[in-house]
Amino acid sequence: MSADANPAERPATLPTQPAGAWLDAVRWDADGLVPVIAQEQGSGDVLMFAWMNREALALTAELGRAVYYSRSRQRLWRKGEESGHVQQVHEIRLDCDQDVVLLKVTQLGHEPGIACHTGRHACFFQRLEGQGAEAQWQTVEPVLKDPETIYNR
Repeated sequence: MSADANPAERPATLPTQPAGAWLDAVRWDADGLVPVIAQEQGSGDVLMFAWMNREALALTAELGRAVYYSRSRQRLWRKGEESGHVQQVHEIRLDCDQDVVLLKVTQLGHEPGIACHTGRHACFFQRLEGQGAEAQWQTVEPVLKDPETIYNR
């Protein structure tokens, strides 16, 4: 990659440790997974929550694009492989307990970026309104694109 390459096209920077040592620092759960939060680089919006296994995290760092592990499909899930809504990774952070990963991303594929399979900017589009027995979840973010057209269902 040339030094004058667009910074938005550069892969995430890998830690300077022996190959694979940085992956060993992650505290994987009993299923070999770690929870991951995707946060939008510019706005700071929390876009989504997902899981990664060791291979997904290694590929994410190598490619500079988010690759998750689908627990329901039991396979790697390259964000945007069906929808085109790719997440370009700028930073990979590990929390203080080393058991949660934070990705700082740019959501690509639609303006504004769509991270949620419901066609919304972020997966956290419901807010609890009210108190006690009267509390209800309210949808507070609009659908930006019909999911039927995103996934050609």
